[in-house]
Amino acid sequence: MEKIKEEITRGIVIVAGGIGSRMGSAIPKQFALVGGEPVLVRTINAFATTFPTSKIVVVLPASQIAFWKNLSARFTVARHSVVEGGEQRFHSVQRGIEALSGAVDYIAIHDGVRPFVSRQMIKRVAECAERTGTAVPVVHPVDSFRIEREDGSSQQIDRSPLRIVQTPQIFEAGLIRAAYDTEYDKAFTDDSSVVERVLGYKVTLCEGERSNIKITTPEDLAFGEAILRMQSDKEANEEADRE
Repeated sequence: MEKIKEEITRGIVIVAGGIGSRMGSAIPKQFALVGGEPVLVRTINAFATTFPTSKIVVVLPASQIAFWKNLSARFTVARHSVVEGGEQRFHSVQRGIEALSGAVDYIAIHDGVRPFVSRQMIKRVAECAERTGTAVPVVHPVDSFRIEREDGSSQQIDRSPLRIVQTPQIFEAGLIRAAYDTEYDKAFTDDSSVVERVLGYKVTLCEGERSNIKITTPEDLAFGEAILRMQSDKEANEEADRE
């Protein structure tokens, strides 16, 4: 992997608009504790430690902003600003981008409930964006897939060309600003789809991580604890090797 250019300025938009319905909890999933820290704290700090000079904008529903400010004050969390989200994820990303200075060269957009993204992956995706203008992390599916028809029948499909899309998705700043200068369309499923549909721009896929899971259900929190233990063991082994 090429060395990341330190003189590049980066903006990070972290979208955290969940209400916790699938968690079966009154506390939104971005505020749930994993490894003793809120999910959102871990997400913010992952980017801050990778790119310490980046500007981080967290997008939250208006009803959650005061709660977050009180919660985050109890933990060590990197400096960030908070803006109010919109009706759809599209509108929340739009507001996050608008909150960033026009001076940033690249903009990364990340799900607030993907707290286990590694520094290595963030750097890998950033380097891809610096080469091509766009970077969308993906992993290969391991399950089989079938298409179910309206009559109840189904058909197996070839999984080899399929990819599971993750975040952060990183774009040249002017490109993603131009893409989001449009009206919402239900066909927009993620940030790369906005770039493709609005600008007709081909996006670049890069290697994601299976541990970069999205916290959605209570089971995901248990998986997350296991991921933290695995990452801790890896760091300890690497430290031992250096000694």
